[in-house]
Amino acid sequence: MPNYVDGFVVPIPRKHLAKYRKVATLACKVWLEHGALDYVECVGEDLANQWGRSFPQIARAKNTDTVVFSWIVYKSKAHRNAVNKKVMSDPRMAGMMDESKSIFNPKLMAYGGFQVLLQA
Repeated sequence: MPNYVDGFVVPIPRKHLAKYRKVATLACKVWLEHGALDYVECVGEDLANQWGRSFPQIARAKNTDTVVFSWIVYKSKAHRNAVNKKVMSDPRMAGMMDESKSIFNPKLMAYGGFQVLLQA
């Protein structure tokens, strides 16, 4: 089976995007240092949707928010579990988690682990 991916969708107040970038930059460094294969953070730009539900709707974003769509790639679910164990014990994470709470509401973050079905 191909890679394993952790995916995230979170509403971020636009006024906190610079702070979020700082936290995301450190998070990227930590995850990659502990073995993640790839780390991507995307900020919503074209989120209007004529069909289905839009990212702002599913993230319960306010008018003053945008949506961040992120993913981290691993070799497998077992690799993800090993990497995340190291990440969560990294002392840099404690400060990052506290700072994140001042930037966005973690209760609104959607998160899940995904087995890659197709990769080209």
